[in-house]
Amino acid sequence: MSVKSKYQEVLNLGEKLNVKNGDVSEEGGILKIKGETKTQYEKNILWDKIKEIGGENPSDIKANITVADESVYHRHTVKSGESLSKIAKKYYGDPMKYKKIFEANTDILKNPDVIHPDQVLVIPN
Repeated sequence: MSVKSKYQEVLNLGEKLNVKNGDVSEEGGILKIKGETKTQYEKNILWDKIKEIGGENPSDIKANITVADESVYHRHTVKSGESLSKIAKKYYGDPMKYKKIFEANTDILKNPDVIHPDQVLVIPN
């Protein structure tokens, strides 16, 4: 199995996330990938996938992933049925951090209990 096919799921994920300036090459059994994600959250998702396939310190892949917008952790588009606490649990692992998201979005949110589908919320670092 080639190292590129081993990490195909990472490359597919990069496409799904619309990674910019992407480049993939294989040299001496090492896969070299580079690109730019929109946010730190997307970069973390890619690294999680790399580690899931190659282990905690994979030696057969070198990834140079930069982040376009470091001012925020992510920008989340609200889906029907979501709440700030559900969103906080997804990104921070703690539903009580919903206040952090609310405070970062007081320009569009007036009440932490009222969010609407298709609103784009800043998820702060």
